[in-house]
Amino acid sequence: MNRLPLDTILSRAFRLRCPRCGEGRLYRSLIRMYDRCEHCSLKYERAPGYFLGSIYINYGLTAMTMSFSYILFHIVLGYENREVLPPVIAFCLLFPVIFVRFARSFWIGLDCYFDPEGFSRDDAADDHSAQYTNPPVPPA
Repeated sequence: MNRLPLDTILSRAFRLRCPRCGEGRLYRSLIRMYDRCEHCSLKYERAPGYFLGSIYINYGLTAMTMSFSYILFHIVLGYENREVLPPVIAFCLLFPVIFVRFARSFWIGLDCYFDPEGFSRDDAADDHSAQYTNPPVPPA
C-alpha cells in the first residue's frame, strides 16, 4: 500500500473517519468507538492500550494552547492573574474531554501515515483465520 498524503490523513482524522478508506466512522456515539470500520473492516484498536499515545496528543495540545493563552493575556495584554487563571483552568478541564475523540482519530491517522504497510493487510481475514486455528474444546 502506498502512503496516503498527510493532508488526506489529517482531513480524515478531523472528520473522525477511517484512516484507511475515509468512509467508515470511528465513533458510534459520543464516546464509544466502533471496533472496526464498517466499510473496509480495519480494526481500530490494533493492540491492548493502543490509544494510550493519543493522550500525548491531547495533553500536548492542551498544554500548548493553555501556555499560549496565558502568555498572550497576562504578559502581552496585561491582564491580572486573577482575571486570566479562571478561564485558563476551565479550558484545561474541559478541552481534553471534548478533544479526546479527535486525539484518538489523529493518533490512528498518524499511525496509518507512518506505518502504511500495517494498515494495508486485511484484518478481517486475520481474525477469521485465528478463529479456526484454535478449535473450541467440547464440553466434558
